[in-house]
Amino acid sequence: MDVNQLEVLIAVAREQSFSRAAQSLHRTQPAVSQAIRRLEAELGEPLFDRSSKDGTLTAAGRVLFDFAEQMLNLRQGAHRAIKELKDLQHGKLALSANEYTVMYLLPVLEVFRARHPHIKVEVKRSLASRIASEVLGRGVEIGVVSFKPTDQAIASVPAVSDELALIVAPSHPLAAKEVVSVRELGAESFIAHNVPSPYRERVVKTFEKYKTPLNISMEMPTLESIKRLVEQQMGVALVPRLTAQIEIERGQLVALIVKEMRLERRLQLIYRKGATLSHAAKAFLRVARA
Repeated sequence: MDVNQLEVLIAVAREQSFSRAAQSLHRTQPAVSQAIRRLEAELGEPLFDRSSKDGTLTAAGRVLFDFAEQMLNLRQGAHRAIKELKDLQHGKLALSANEYTVMYLLPVLEVFRARHPHIKVEVKRSLASRIASEVLGRGVEIGVVSFKPTDQAIASVPAVSDELALIVAPSHPLAAKEVVSVRELGAESFIAHNVPSPYRERVVKTFEKYKTPLNISMEMPTLESIKRLVEQQMGVALVPRLTAQIEIERGQLVALIVKEMRLERRLQLIYRKGATLSHAAKAFLRVARA
């Protein structure tokens, strides 16, 4: 039993004629009759009352007709759903980012959602060290990281460049400056992120190189908490500029350049190399590239 045979059954029953069914299906009448005979042979039951000239269904024919309609409706529904995916009228996009790299996603997602409002977006929070594994494990389609992965199974697309910035409260004595030196920071109280990273190590080594004390008075688990404490004049902090861009634009924080620490990094969008990405993921990459 296949879908084409079921289409013939429905056509004959609706047209109440083998010849008219053949015309509606653009087939020959012998082909229509043969399809019905194959169905009857498979089921071991007659499907049409041959004594009737109007294509009357038998009891078995009526049962099969109901199921045939359901199956064809399911097929049409499947075609419709796949077309909606292709046309971005339906679908889901799963991304992975950490507390830092998710800040890059915010303006990109704003544009993406404006263009494709029917796509559900799910951003999973993860540690930077785990994002590539989540992509390879198919937990998400796209990840955002602050380094270029070395794994050959990962493809990457360069995104924005970011740099390390010293953030201070607008009332801080250094706020009037644009550039400071490491030696000017020896007396400052720093609020640090307590998640180990290569950039934290580079900061520590830079202070050591210039024989300047790095006074870490507080360590916090999130960048948001660090920014709030800096706003409250509890200290200063070194953070990726992207994470404080909103507060800088609003005048809640001031960002300075530390001339000995021009640490730039390029964010990367990553996905499985050779993967058949969903239409939603492809659309997201187009937005990101633009």
